[in-house]
Amino acid sequence: METSFLTSFLLVVDTGSMAEAARRLDLTPAAVAQQIRTLEREFGAPLLARAGRTVSLTPAGSRIVAQSRGLLRELADLKILANNEYATGELRLGTINTALHSLLPDILARFVTAHPQVKVFIQSGTSAELYEALRQGDVDAAVCTHPAFAMPKTFVWELLREEPLVVIAPQRLAKRDAHDLLAHEPLIRYDRSLAGGKEAERYLRRVGIVPNERFELSSLAAIAMMVDRGLGVSLAPDVASPMTSALRIARLSLPMESEPRRFGVLWKRASVRERLIRGLVDCALQCVRGEMG
Repeated sequence: METSFLTSFLLVVDTGSMAEAARRLDLTPAAVAQQIRTLEREFGAPLLARAGRTVSLTPAGSRIVAQSRGLLRELADLKILANNEYATGELRLGTINTALHSLLPDILARFVTAHPQVKVFIQSGTSAELYEALRQGDVDAAVCTHPAFAMPKTFVWELLREEPLVVIAPQRLAKRDAHDLLAHEPLIRYDRSLAGGKEAERYLRRVGIVPNERFELSSLAAIAMMVDRGLGVSLAPDVASPMTSALRIARLSLPMESEPRRFGVLWKRASVRERLIRGLVDCALQCVRGEMG
């Protein structure tokens, strides 16, 4: 069986179109259709149902999709093992949105310069979702917050940065007390299902502040923009992002200590892509040192 035909099959499934898959593969639609017919003869069952310009999976096609993806990943792993002196191949990277909007573009710029032959596939999600994707083998590494539980010894964690809680306020309110702002200004709350949002809630409870909640959302970049527009103040991790550098906001330290958000890279020990992951971590540490310098 030609594994490239499986690649074509999965691309047709993902795009829902024979023509779009052909365009991405730089083939003719007729060539892709022929590859699918060859697979169907080899499997002895129809894999795709065609309706005009769109296609959908048959029951047989649905049953082999997941294993086909796994097979292609395992073949890619074998190529890496056979050529481990070269930094080539693919890296499936999970990331939280905060990293995607702040440090990750700089990390990837360094990584691509150092490893130009590597294809990087990026999947965004919450830290909990990325941990599960990593555990299942759907991603090779994750840029995320430290799990709130004890990690198995099969995982490796590299801390990049600790981000303390701060009050984010419009610049015109920068001289006011942080607790006074939290108590009397509308609060743009950081999502309480996330680690930073949970710590913000614990802090408010500890100091006895019952805020006037106006919004609750998970994007720190959006929160900063809303503060800039005068929609309220927020209690959230202190994240440096190019997207917010031009905003008229102030970051005020808290009078009492809080638990910082720990942000880093997580991956499975003894991964076949260990060299690529270590290369990514090295680039990340260089970026962090450049921030601190």
